[in-house]
Amino acid sequence: MRRRSVAGAPVRPDEDEHPEHEQEGFAAPAPAQPVPAAPPERFRTEFEFELPRGYLDRNGVLHRTGAMRLATARDELMPLIDLRVKNNPAYLTVVLLGSVITRIGSLTDPGGQVVEELFASDLAFLQDFYRRINAEGHTRAAVTCPSCESPFEVDLAGGRLGES
Repeated sequence: MRRRSVAGAPVRPDEDEHPEHEQEGFAAPAPAQPVPAAPPERFRTEFEFELPRGYLDRNGVLHRTGAMRLATARDELMPLIDLRVKNNPAYLTVVLLGSVITRIGSLTDPGGQVVEELFASDLAFLQDFYRRINAEGHTRAAVTCPSCESPFEVDLAGGRLGES
């Protein structure tokens, strides 16, 4: 690319753009140093949670903690061809959550059968948890204290209600 001076006359590439640098005592400006970037935050694909009530298995063991991974496009498309969902669209939630929940208590890969047996409050919790991690990217919720009306955040991923 050719540079032009203000008057429109071409400037030769070998001409110094900063003649003041030729004078004694002036040093050429140091090249700009890149600002070190903050260490990259590790991308999370799995989020821990604690169920409000818990899953009670056939042996009477209560499972409260678990993990859910981020959903892929495939996870959201596959239930649409599932016969259970075609027969009953409300079953979509069960199939979808069954594919993204990676652990409930000591049960790895619990699937839709375990989701079917959850208490309604736990199912509602997991639906909201799914929405938060997949749409919003985090598990925090902004809330307001009912007593003093001060706003604060809670992390839905863990801890029992009332604990800090």
